[in-house]
Amino acid sequence: MLWKLLMRSQPCRLCSCRKMLSAPKHRPLLACFTYTTDNQSNKENKRTIEKLYKFSVDVRKIRRLKGWVLLEDETYVEEIANILQQLGADETAVASILERCPEAIVCSPTAVSVQRELWQSVCKNEDELVKLIEQFPESFFTVKDQENRKQNVQFFQELGLKNVVISRFLTTASSIFHNPVEKNKQMIRILQESYLNLGGTEANVKVWLLKLLSQNPFILLNSSAAVKEILEFLQEQGFTNFEILQLLSKLKGFLFQLDPTSIQNSISFSKNAFKCTLHDLKQLVLKCPALLYYPVAVLEERIQVLLKEGISIAQVREMPMVLELTPQIVQYRIRKLNSLGYRIKDGHLANLNGTKKEFEANFGKIQAKKKRPLFNPVAPLNIDE
Repeated sequence: MLWKLLMRSQPCRLCSCRKMLSAPKHRPLLACFTYTTDNQSNKENKRTIEKLYKFSVDVRKIRRLKGWVLLEDETYVEEIANILQQLGADETAVASILERCPEAIVCSPTAVSVQRELWQSVCKNEDELVKLIEQFPESFFTVKDQENRKQNVQFFQELGLKNVVISRFLTTASSIFHNPVEKNKQMIRILQESYLNLGGTEANVKVWLLKLLSQNPFILLNSSAAVKEILEFLQEQGFTNFEILQLLSKLKGFLFQLDPTSIQNSISFSKNAFKCTLHDLKQLVLKCPALLYYPVAVLEERIQVLLKEGISIAQVREMPMVLELTPQIVQYRIRKLNSLGYRIKDGHLANLNGTKKEFEANFGKIQAKKKRPLFNPVAPLNIDE
């Protein structure tokens, strides 16, 4: 699956202190495992530490993760803990949230209350909200651009996205909320126009758009120029409007994150590797859009691994989707199939392909067939008297 969170952790203060201060030779060995130097400890806000202990927070974890918050003069430990408790978070949950996201204690309680109201507007109840905060504390305590967030949430609701989808955006795609709402509206208009220009219908445009956004909200971070450039490039390569729509849907909008040069390199490599015409390559790409998406280095490595396992280029052409699997997954699956005496190089790659669940189901069928005794119920029995 396809989404990543940006971590904003700072370097361990112990490491930077050790670079600046060398420990005295007579100091006991145990001192090497302490989390702060005496100088740093003296600078820490004692009131903050006492309040954290009051809520059963492991201060050592905070020192390791983001010790800088303990040096802040103004913190809001009690206020933030109270907001979480009002939502129904128990003592363990509060401690866990503050340990994993220490910067929460330097957030303005007013800003956090505004954030709570916004998140509550897309959650079924407070229990669900607490679970989200426990899973994604950094997303919740990122309280900048609050007006943008509020306007974007309203826009997504008006667009027809379900609250459960919007809450997922808030937790795992928070960067799209930093965009001014007008920018997100502009990108939505461009996507709608592109869909219609490629032959899509007015009746289906909303369903198509909502599905695309649900699968890849980061599409909103693209520029309108990038969208137009990729679409024009694909048309120049001979793809029909219908085929481009297929690619766009299969790649879930990630197509717009590529540049024409990268796509051209991948097309040229695949054409040479499979020794096929441009028309034949188009058919392969429609079966396996990853041929456009993956850079040449990745495609080359995956083909080489398959060839080393005795699989032919002809087999890969027949089932190009196998190139979506990493070399490690391919080698693991081939070993499992070999354990049953099944030689993938002599068979069809369909048994190698698919998701983990699909592969395990196919493997189970092959295993069951191997164990099943050959018996013909209508054959006569030869019994010696």
